Amino acid sequence: MSKLNQIKALVLNRLYRVFPTPQELAEAFAAELINQISEASAKSLSFTLALSGGSTPKLLFTVLAEKFAKSVDWNQVHLFWVDERCVPPDDPESNYGMTNMILLKKIDIPDSNIHRIRGEANPATEVIRYAEEISRYTRSLNGNPVFDHIILGMGEDGHTASIFPGNQELMFSEKLCEVSFHPVSGQKRITITGKVINNPDHITFLVTGSSKAPVIEHIFIKNTILPAFLIVPAHGEIKWLLDKKAAEFIDR
Repeated sequence: MSKLNQIKALVLNRLYRVFPTPQELAEAFAAELINQISEASAKSLSFTLALSGGSTPKLLFTVLAEKFAKSVDWNQVHLFWVDERCVPPDDPESNYGMTNMILLKKIDIPDSNIHRIRGEANPATEVIRYAEEISRYTRSLNGNPVFDHIILGMGEDGHTASIFPGNQELMFSEKLCEVSFHPVSGQKRITITGKVINNPDHITFLVTGSSKAPVIEHIFIKNTILPAFLIVPAHGEIKWLLDKKAAEFIDR
């Protein structure tokens, strides 16, 4: 059986949950995430979490900051990013910059627990440095890093992290991090690869809005080989959290 046929067989039972609104989705997932962090903290374990950019994660970060800033010991949490644009951290397009403004400045988390991708650095050397940092702070399974949880978004073209249609080979790269390019703007980005994305204990996709409904249909019904379709965890759990508009063509 080919690699793609194996993936198609694995995704037949893809789990998803539909919420009436993006706000309800964000609040439900925030509570779940806080519970996971609390469980790790109760065992004196660190919790490694990789974050995404985008509008739905932005809403999640707002909920975490407003409702859960004091709910857990953030000293136990190590934050990473799945991708970053090659821009300085104070640039409006920076994923780290958005998270910093909305969440990090409002929770009591040590600077040493914040592991940002240095978008202002030389991309060729930053992918090496960031891969080493990921390996240093995460567990390992089958020689690959294991995050406790990776949060993913999805674009209208089916991309996730900064793995776009046309450079899906990054899902199968032997490296932990790679330089990628936006297919329209040509902007350089740094992304973790499938080697990392498919190896955590938990993966959660957060997808909202009617503009995402056609690509959700392609992934769930039509088995279209898009980057987000290729997210199939090696050992952990994956869930798709959708709002009603994003689930329009599959939730019938």
